[in-house]
Parts: sequence; C-alpha cells; structure tokens
Amino acid sequence: MKTQSRRHPAAFTLIELMAVITIIVILAGLVVGGLGYVNEKQAREKANIQIALLSKALEEYKMDMGIYPPTDNKPGPFTASGTSTSATLFKVLYLDGLQDTTKKIYVPELDPVNSKQGWTTGTASTATKITDPWGNEYCYRSAINAAGGENAGTQNPDFDLWSMGKDGKTSDTLDHKDNRDDIRNF
Repeated sequence: MKTQSRRHPAAFTLIELMAVITIIVILAGLVVGGLGYVNEKQAREKANIQIALLSKALEEYKMDMGIYPPTDNKPGPFTASGTSTSATLFKVLYLDGLQDTTKKIYVPELDPVNSKQGWTTGTASTATKITDPWGNEYCYRSAINAAGGENAGTQNPDFDLWSMGKDGKTSDTLDHKDNRDDIRNF
C-alpha cells in the first residue's frame, strides 16, 4: 500500500497571518484605549475623595479654631481672586500640629515622609504643597480674608476647595473653558 505524500508542507497562508495580526492589533488598541479611560476615571475619583477629606479636615479646624484658614482677597497664582496655595492648607492641617504638640494634626495622610498617598513630596515645611492626582496644587479660598472682610470670589458661604484637573488651568468664571475638568466642592 502506497501512502500519498504532500508536495507542500502544511503552513499558514499570508492572508491567514495578516488576519490574525490585524485582530491582535485591534484588540491591543481597545485595551490601551480602555486603560486610559480607566486611569482618568480613577484619578477623578481620587481627587473627589481627597477634596472630601480636606473639606472634612477644614470643618474640624473651624470647630477648633472658630474660623476657616483665611486667604487674601487678591488674585493669586491661579488667577482666581482670593485663592491661596495648597501650602497654606498643608501648614494649618498638618505642619502646625507636627511642630506644636498643643495643636492637632487634622490630616495625618499629608505626612510627606511616611504617607503612601502621594499628596505631598519632600519634607514637611511651609513650602510643601498638596497635589492632586495630576500633580497640580489644590486651590483653596475662604469666604473671610485675613483682614476679616469678605472674599468676593467665593462661591460657597464657607470656603471653596478645588482641583484644577488634568489641564492644570482654572478661572474665576465658572463656565469658562478652563474649568471644564475642574473638580470642586461647590
């Protein structure tokens, strides 16, 4: 009995290989695009949680001190009037309690050395800033300024706290295009 032998060994055709490669590329593109969306959503949620924690700490600060930390009623580095840097928040919510044992540490997660939250970096000093998930400073504006007068730009009756979002831009006008990605407590 004779066996038939093939003239050509079994192999994939070029069209079959191209079809498989195309499917792999399409699936990889979907995964990469999905990961970008998930990472952005996760950063927004993290910023929302951080703003809620900072807001709670500011409420506790007011209960203890009788007033929210005041800010100046003049344009700040973020072009929003009466806006203070996050270094002000770091000082009153963490650093003052670290340096003076009679004062309270309101947000222990702000510890730049031991915390794994990533809110702050370096060492604890008056220049330490609290950053959002995109590396921008949080913005803070109290309703009452350092002189005891009213901050004209405040939206809330107590204080405004917000992240400038991914683009790192903000504006006094709420419907301005720079505010589209801002995350606010108001």
